[in-house]
Amino acid sequence: MKLSQLLERMEYEIVQGSADTEISTLVYDSRKVEKDSAFVCISGSVRDAHEFIPDVVKAGAAVVVVEKDVKVDEHVTVVKVENTRLALACMSAAYFGHPAEKLKTIGITGTKGKTTTTYMIKSILEASGIKTGLIGTIEIIIGDKHISAKNTTPESYAVQEYFHEMVEAGIQAVVMEVSSQGLMLHRVSGFTFDFGVFTNLEPDHIGENEHKDFADYMHCKSLLFQQCRQGILNADSEHLEGILNDHTCKVETFGYSEKADLRASNMKLVHKPGVLGVDYHISGLLDMDVDINVPGRFSVYNSLTAIAICRHFGVEEEKMKEALRHVSVKGRIEIVPVSKRYTVMIDYAHNAMALESLLTTLKEYQPKRLVCLFGCGGNRAKSRRYEMGEVSSKLADLTVVTSDNPRFEEPMDIISDILIGVKKADGAYVTIPDRKEAIAYCLENAKDGDVIILAGKGHEDYQEIKGEKHHMDERELIADILKEHPEYRKEA
Repeated sequence: MKLSQLLERMEYEIVQGSADTEISTLVYDSRKVEKDSAFVCISGSVRDAHEFIPDVVKAGAAVVVVEKDVKVDEHVTVVKVENTRLALACMSAAYFGHPAEKLKTIGITGTKGKTTTTYMIKSILEASGIKTGLIGTIEIIIGDKHISAKNTTPESYAVQEYFHEMVEAGIQAVVMEVSSQGLMLHRVSGFTFDFGVFTNLEPDHIGENEHKDFADYMHCKSLLFQQCRQGILNADSEHLEGILNDHTCKVETFGYSEKADLRASNMKLVHKPGVLGVDYHISGLLDMDVDINVPGRFSVYNSLTAIAICRHFGVEEEKMKEALRHVSVKGRIEIVPVSKRYTVMIDYAHNAMALESLLTTLKEYQPKRLVCLFGCGGNRAKSRRYEMGEVSSKLADLTVVTSDNPRFEEPMDIISDILIGVKKADGAYVTIPDRKEAIAYCLENAKDGDVIILAGKGHEDYQEIKGEKHHMDERELIADILKEHPEYRKEA
């Protein structure tokens, strides 16, 4: 492949060498350079890849793409650009043959709801016969292939590589989570989304190496709507105007607002044996009733978002409704069938804000008791432990304090910190360091009508101890416990 083919849709300057240079591979990791590679120098928060130019030239790189003035051997082609992250995105798209143009692309941004909404959209589209890929916080799904995710939004090269694999696998659409970091760092540059979705906005990811303030966070989120054809946005958000600042897309809205194009009304909380969910009615662009077995008022927004997208794919109403009845997202208010006498759920809530939102949601269902099991990660801020302990003690009837990922700390030291927060409120509590024993305690002592939430691990299937990740999946722990104690699932 000639270098000129990678540069065809971007602005650049050839400082030395030629755009006709033949290249073998496109790389941004100096360790992957081989003979005739084109190496893109990314300036990271820890290291600046411009420092590695002598090493990559020695390894055989034929081209270096830079955003700084550099001195390089005259046999190496030097391409200068304003932003190498943007260059990597554009070059990656070209390298893989612009695969996004062969897919229907859906990008979802917002503080909350991205993960659940992506799975809802995938579930509905698949149910209507549209093969759909997924890129998100938990995993990347390409047909039957599941790849664990490292970031909410992968680096641009990986995004284009996944798109390419999807095209090769006959996939027709892809839904992906688009983080503010992903937009800020050009991980989704180099193509135009068919659909851009905005869920909501709350202060988050503000600090060193993230966003300097809330205004910057909102600005980065808004960039999606300068890079999509059709925007679908939450009409109820107080930040809607800010998100639409400088937008270039068509706009459609959803929410409870009378001004929304797709409106939700008559929402009811549904509490059936072993199941929590919501029912509501949609009017406006559609007229239909919806019931989903995922609890919480925010489930209305998540499902409404999914319906708003899938309407554009011509999905029949009955297909949407049926898919939503059976949707489940690993580790996101995931109900684990154990007994109709009580409800067991797994959720990723691993900070005070998320835990408070989760427990407040579940209390609306008026359980007999709300039991909250959680721990906190080691080698992290102690403030999180105090705050989570206090939140659980205030909102749950019983807090079961256990171990999460202790890392290089002693589990009991972490538990002691959590208890400082627990004791600031008046909720009952027990401490059981072993997580399996703690879950068994909850099941053994469950009362009719209880809601038991296992918080903090969510989709994770490991426990990190002393630098090693040991396999531990809460679903498997529950299954093992029920094999050992079948009486825990006996119905009343």
